[in-house]
Amino acid sequence: MDTHYRVAIFGSARIKEGAPDYEDVFNIARRLAEYRFDVVTGGGPGIMRAANAGHKSIDSDAHSIGLNIQLSFEQQANRFLDEEKNFERFGKRLDTFMSLSDAIIVAPGGIGTLLELFYTWQLVQVEHICETPIILFGDIWTGLLEWMKDRVLERGLFNASDMNNIIPLDTADEVVDMIKRIHDDRITLGEVCVNYEKYRLR
Repeated sequence: MDTHYRVAIFGSARIKEGAPDYEDVFNIARRLAEYRFDVVTGGGPGIMRAANAGHKSIDSDAHSIGLNIQLSFEQQANRFLDEEKNFERFGKRLDTFMSLSDAIIVAPGGIGTLLELFYTWQLVQVEHICETPIILFGDIWTGLLEWMKDRVLERGLFNASDMNNIIPLDTADEVVDMIKRIHDDRITLGEVCVNYEKYRLR
Protein backbone atom coordinates (compact mmCIF):
# COMPACT_ATOMS: atom_id res chain seq x y z
CA MET A 1 0.00 0.00 0.00
CA ASP A 2 1.23 3.49 -0.85
CA THR A 3 1.68 5.28 2.47
CA HIS A 4 3.08 8.58 1.21
CA TYR A 5 1.85 11.42 3.39
CA ARG A 6 -0.22 13.72 1.19
CA VAL A 7 -1.08 17.36 1.71
CA ALA A 8 -3.82 19.00 -0.36
CA ILE A 9 -3.29 22.69 -1.12
CA PHE A 10 -6.35 24.70 -2.14
CA GLY A 11 -6.29 28.29 -3.38
CA SER A 12 -7.16 30.72 -6.13
CA ALA A 13 -6.38 30.14 -9.80
CA ARG A 14 -6.20 33.92 -10.23
CA ILE A 15 -3.14 34.72 -8.11
CA LYS A 16 -0.18 35.50 -10.35
CA GLU A 17 3.43 34.39 -10.13
CA GLY A 18 5.40 36.90 -8.10
CA ALA A 19 2.52 37.81 -5.79
CA PRO A 20 3.27 37.32 -2.07
CA ASP A 21 0.68 34.54 -1.71
CA TYR A 22 2.14 32.74 -4.74
CA GLU A 23 5.66 32.90 -3.33
CA ASP A 24 4.52 31.75 0.12
CA VAL A 25 2.76 28.69 -1.27
CA PHE A 26 5.74 27.92 -3.54
CA ASN A 27 7.98 27.87 -0.47
CA ILE A 28 5.52 25.80 1.58
CA ALA A 29 5.36 23.14 -1.13
CA ARG A 30 9.13 23.17 -1.60
CA ARG A 31 9.64 22.41 2.08
CA LEU A 32 6.97 19.71 2.01
CA ALA A 33 8.93 18.04 -0.80
CA GLU A 34 12.06 18.19 1.37
CA TYR A 35 10.15 16.11 3.93
CA ARG A 36 9.07 13.76 1.11
CA PHE A 37 5.40 14.66 1.50
CA ASP A 38 3.25 14.54 -1.63
CA VAL A 39 1.18 17.57 -2.59
CA VAL A 40 -2.25 17.39 -4.21
CA THR A 41 -3.69 20.43 -5.99
CA GLY A 42 -6.31 21.23 -8.58
CA GLY A 43 -3.52 21.05 -11.14
CA GLY A 44 -4.22 24.46 -12.67
CA PRO A 45 -2.76 27.99 -12.54
CA GLY A 46 -2.35 30.43 -9.67
CA ILE A 47 -1.91 28.97 -6.20
CA MET A 48 -2.15 25.47 -7.68
CA ARG A 49 0.77 26.14 -9.99
CA ALA A 50 2.73 27.70 -7.13
CA ALA A 51 2.30 24.54 -5.06
CA ASN A 52 3.20 22.14 -7.84
CA ALA A 53 6.12 24.28 -9.04
CA GLY A 54 7.52 24.68 -5.54
CA HIS A 55 7.21 20.96 -4.95
CA LYS A 56 9.10 20.15 -8.15
CA SER A 57 11.81 22.76 -7.52
CA ILE A 58 13.92 20.23 -5.63
CA ASP A 59 14.86 16.64 -6.29
CA SER A 60 12.52 14.47 -4.22
CA ASP A 61 10.76 11.14 -4.59
CA ALA A 62 7.52 12.77 -3.38
CA HIS A 63 4.71 13.18 -5.90
CA SER A 64 3.24 16.38 -7.30
CA ILE A 65 -0.38 15.49 -8.09
CA GLY A 66 -2.97 17.50 -10.01
CA LEU A 67 -6.72 16.86 -10.05
CA ASN A 68 -7.78 19.03 -12.94
CA ILE A 69 -11.33 20.20 -13.62
CA GLN A 70 -12.53 20.84 -17.16
CA LEU A 71 -13.80 24.43 -17.34
CA SER A 72 -14.54 26.85 -20.17
CA PHE A 73 -12.21 29.40 -18.50
CA GLU A 74 -9.19 29.60 -16.21
CA GLN A 75 -8.32 25.96 -15.84
CA GLN A 76 -5.47 24.42 -17.79
CA ALA A 77 -3.13 21.88 -16.25
CA ASN A 78 0.20 23.31 -15.19
CA ARG A 79 3.44 21.65 -16.22
CA PHE A 80 4.70 20.69 -12.77
CA LEU A 81 2.73 17.48 -12.29
CA ASP A 82 4.00 13.94 -11.81
CA GLU A 83 0.47 12.59 -11.87
CA GLU A 84 -2.64 14.13 -13.39
CA LYS A 85 -6.30 13.17 -13.41
CA ASN A 86 -9.05 15.08 -15.21
CA PHE A 87 -12.62 15.54 -14.03
CA GLU A 88 -15.79 16.88 -15.59
CA ARG A 89 -17.65 17.36 -12.29
CA PHE A 90 -16.60 19.08 -9.08
CA GLY A 91 -18.26 16.44 -6.88
CA LYS A 92 -16.14 13.51 -8.00
CA ARG A 93 -13.03 15.68 -7.99
CA LEU A 94 -13.67 16.75 -4.40
CA ASP A 95 -14.22 13.15 -3.34
CA THR A 96 -10.86 12.25 -4.86
CA PHE A 97 -9.18 15.08 -2.96
CA MET A 98 -10.68 13.71 0.23
CA SER A 99 -9.67 10.13 -0.49
CA LEU A 100 -6.04 11.10 -1.06
CA SER A 101 -5.29 13.78 1.49
CA ASP A 102 -3.98 13.47 5.05
CA ALA A 103 -3.90 17.22 5.71
CA ILE A 104 -5.37 20.31 4.04
CA ILE A 105 -3.89 23.76 3.49
CA VAL A 106 -6.38 26.42 2.41
CA ALA A 107 -4.53 29.37 0.88
CA PRO A 108 -6.25 32.60 -0.21
CA GLY A 109 -8.98 31.97 -2.73
CA GLY A 110 -12.52 32.67 -3.81
CA ILE A 111 -15.72 30.69 -4.27
CA GLY A 112 -14.03 27.49 -5.43
CA THR A 113 -11.63 27.56 -2.51
CA LEU A 114 -14.52 28.13 -0.08
CA LEU A 115 -16.29 25.13 -1.59
CA GLU A 116 -13.22 22.98 -0.97
CA LEU A 117 -12.84 24.29 2.58
CA PHE A 118 -16.44 23.68 3.61
CA TYR A 119 -16.65 20.32 1.86
CA THR A 120 -13.63 19.12 3.82
CA TRP A 121 -14.95 20.59 7.05
CA GLN A 122 -18.34 18.95 6.56
CA LEU A 123 -16.86 15.48 5.97
CA VAL A 124 -14.70 15.78 9.08
CA GLN A 125 -17.73 16.92 11.10
CA VAL A 126 -19.82 13.88 10.12
CA GLU A 127 -16.83 11.52 10.37
CA HIS A 128 -16.85 10.46 6.74
CA ILE A 129 -13.09 11.01 6.76
CA CYS A 130 -10.41 10.92 9.45
CA GLU A 131 -9.80 13.91 11.69
CA THR A 132 -8.05 15.77 8.91
CA PRO A 133 -6.34 19.00 10.00
CA ILE A 134 -7.51 22.01 7.99
CA ILE A 135 -4.93 24.80 8.00
CA LEU A 136 -6.25 28.23 7.00
CA PHE A 137 -3.23 30.11 5.69
CA GLY A 138 -3.21 33.89 5.85
CA ASP A 139 -5.21 36.68 7.42
CA ILE A 140 -7.83 36.55 4.65
CA TRP A 141 -9.69 33.97 6.76
CA THR A 142 -9.81 35.99 10.00
CA GLY A 143 -13.17 37.60 9.26
CA LEU A 144 -14.71 34.30 8.18
CA LEU A 145 -13.73 32.61 11.43
CA GLU A 146 -15.02 35.53 13.47
CA TRP A 147 -18.34 35.36 11.60
CA MET A 148 -18.58 31.61 12.14
CA LYS A 149 -18.04 32.02 15.87
CA ASP A 150 -20.00 35.23 16.48
CA ARG A 151 -22.97 34.65 14.20
CA VAL A 152 -23.29 30.92 13.45
CA LEU A 153 -21.92 29.24 16.56
CA GLU A 154 -23.64 31.85 18.74
CA ARG A 155 -26.99 30.62 17.40
CA GLY A 156 -26.11 27.01 18.15
CA LEU A 157 -25.98 26.00 14.49
CA PHE A 158 -22.83 23.94 14.98
CA ASN A 159 -20.80 22.75 17.97
CA ALA A 160 -17.75 24.49 19.37
CA SER A 161 -15.88 21.18 18.97
CA ASP A 162 -16.32 21.51 15.19
CA MET A 163 -13.66 24.23 15.31
CA ASN A 164 -11.04 21.79 16.61
CA ASN A 165 -9.78 20.79 13.16
CA ILE A 166 -9.46 24.39 11.95
CA ILE A 167 -5.93 25.77 12.42
CA PRO A 168 -5.42 29.42 11.35
CA LEU A 169 -1.78 30.26 10.66
CA ASP A 170 -0.16 33.40 9.25
CA THR A 171 3.27 32.40 7.94
CA ALA A 172 4.69 29.78 5.61
CA ASP A 173 7.06 28.55 8.30
CA GLU A 174 4.19 28.02 10.73
CA VAL A 175 2.29 26.02 8.13
CA VAL A 176 5.17 23.67 7.33
CA ASP A 177 6.12 23.24 10.98
CA MET A 178 2.51 22.35 11.85
CA ILE A 179 2.25 19.80 9.03
CA LYS A 180 5.51 18.19 10.10
CA ARG A 181 4.42 18.09 13.75
CA ILE A 182 1.06 16.50 12.89
CA HIS A 183 2.77 13.92 10.69
CA ASP A 184 5.36 13.06 13.34
CA ASP A 185 2.74 12.80 16.08
CA ARG A 186 0.70 10.39 14.01
CA ILE A 187 3.73 8.25 13.25
CA THR A 188 4.65 8.17 16.94
CA LEU A 189 1.11 7.23 17.94
CA GLY A 190 0.75 4.73 15.10
CA GLU A 191 -2.33 6.56 13.84
CA VAL A 192 -1.42 7.76 10.38
CA CYS A 193 -4.64 8.87 8.72
CA VAL A 194 -5.09 7.35 5.28
CA ASN A 195 -8.43 8.61 4.10
CA TYR A 196 -8.78 6.32 1.13
CA GLU A 197 -9.17 3.42 3.59
CA LYS A 198 -11.81 5.07 5.76
CA TYR A 199 -13.61 7.35 3.31
CA ARG A 200 -16.96 6.02 2.13
CA LEU A 201 -19.41 7.47 -0.39
CA ARG A 202 -22.78 7.60 1.32
